[in-house]
Amino acid sequence: MSTIKLTESTKINDLIEEFPFVIDTLIKLDPKLKRLKNPFLRKTVGRRATLTDVSQMSGTALPQLLQVITANIEKSTPNKVLIEFTGEGVSGWQSELSRRQEMLKALILELHEGGDLDDLQKRFNELLGDVDASEIAAMEQALIDEGSLTAEQITKLCDLHVGIFEHSLDQHELPETIPGHPVHTYMQENRVAKTLISEIHQSSNPEIIKKLQEIEIHYTRLENQLFPRLEDAGFTGPSQVMWTKHDEIRELFRQEKIDVEEVIKQIEDLIFKEETILFPTALDLLGSKEWTEVRNGEEEIGYAWVTPGAEWVPITPETIHRPEIKERDLLELRTGQLSLSQVSLLLTHLPIEISFIDGNDIVRFYSDTPERIFPRSPGVIGRKVQNCHPKKSVHIVTRILEAFKNGQKDSAEFWIQSKEKFIHIRYFAVRDEDRNYRGTLEVTQDITTIQKLQGEQRLLSWKD
Repeated sequence: MSTIKLTESTKINDLIEEFPFVIDTLIKLDPKLKRLKNPFLRKTVGRRATLTDVSQMSGTALPQLLQVITANIEKSTPNKVLIEFTGEGVSGWQSELSRRQEMLKALILELHEGGDLDDLQKRFNELLGDVDASEIAAMEQALIDEGSLTAEQITKLCDLHVGIFEHSLDQHELPETIPGHPVHTYMQENRVAKTLISEIHQSSNPEIIKKLQEIEIHYTRLENQLFPRLEDAGFTGPSQVMWTKHDEIRELFRQEKIDVEEVIKQIEDLIFKEETILFPTALDLLGSKEWTEVRNGEEEIGYAWVTPGAEWVPITPETIHRPEIKERDLLELRTGQLSLSQVSLLLTHLPIEISFIDGNDIVRFYSDTPERIFPRSPGVIGRKVQNCHPKKSVHIVTRILEAFKNGQKDSAEFWIQSKEKFIHIRYFAVRDEDRNYRGTLEVTQDITTIQKLQGEQRLLSWKD
């Protein structure tokens, strides 16, 4: 048995080298500390990192951090731990991380200006050698936030971005989560997609290709459940960039003659981006509350090929509990009174689907009808309506809302053929008694049967 001394200036890399199990203890304090699992990162950027740096990064008070590590070491080994405070401890690790970010941004900007990919990849290996998935995600987000590049520009060259870092990213362990957790389900679906792709390579059976098309459900769940939570965390890149890629794949599937090889290439590229960048970053950024919100809306959209496990049981946080509905709580309406439960029942029994966007373009409500024409989930509530549409159609939404707000128009309508259904979509400006714009009402209706009506039917046609 020996005595180990811990101070605020103890190097985290030295500590983990001697006691590897400390990593898992730190990750439990803050998931962001998962980057400490990367040995290359510890030996480069983290070679000077101290426990003070870890305290600042995790937001855990230094005395508490030292006590947690001490308890862990003394429980797992025969060693005793002595804690001392020397008054020194900050290493500048955060400034080193910032320096790496600036180097990453410089490489990507040079690539966008026409720089040679092979040369940039060589320089990356010489200067940085390895990179964490969250670093790439943060770099692209920073370029968007500061106006250096648009989301569209990043979309066009995101394959090349990953090309620079691909070898580095491939070395990182894929996120492992509990069955039932949204990321675990996404990755299960990716495994099935890879199996189907392998079968298509062996035999271009149209039925297998049709089955592969179910991956659109996977994309819809990402767009409606995961992306809104990432936007709330200030990470808007995926919803702007990856949604465009989703739509490109959807469009390929809808072509009269499907380019199977191109579909497969795009799906495989997206799987790589999801598992090496999107999911690790999401696991870093989102906490249990956000993952609960993601999970709670998934059933309404559905799953591609798989059934989620039940080991991860989300606990509904208080902030998303619905208030108890009491029959005595009546709403005074212009032409009557209804209880909250009656209003809810009425809206869900309408033969149409409605959504309401407030005056600030925030989605506030949609009618949760039993059979929806277009997928909706609770993830859209509180989200900017512009982020609920793919990039290619956002300009239409913006044009409608601007015309409603400035009083030029009061309605807009569209009709589309969706498989065997004929869908009528209408938008109405909602105004108060003084004609002030208060929001927009969207009404969607399947009018396939209505179109076929002829003549009259005056008598009840029920059959006993």
